[in-house]
Amino acid sequence: MYRVVQKGPTNALKHAPGSRVDVTLSHEDGELRVEVADDGRTAAAAPLTATGSGFGLVGMRERVDAVGGRLEAGADPAGSWRLAAWLPLRTPIAAGDPGS
Repeated sequence: MYRVVQKGPTNALKHAPGSRVDVTLSHEDGELRVEVADDGRTAAAAPLTATGSGFGLVGMRERVDAVGGRLEAGADPAGSWRLAAWLPLRTPIAAGDPGS
């Protein structure tokens, strides 16, 4: 979750400078949902656009997949960008349970 919350706003700053970015955390049905979305309003191309390896979303998807989650990322018709991850919540094992 930490990397999704960290990387989402970083990508917005890099690719959509000047846009408003909202980070939303919620949980339902045993999953934590993390969403990072910008409003699609950008002043101009950022100099940061040319930096980085280009593997940010790939690496993030690998991390989310590794814990059994799922990731969606993309632009909508209005030009805003949305990154959403669903991560399974783990129930702690009580002391004395066979799995502890």
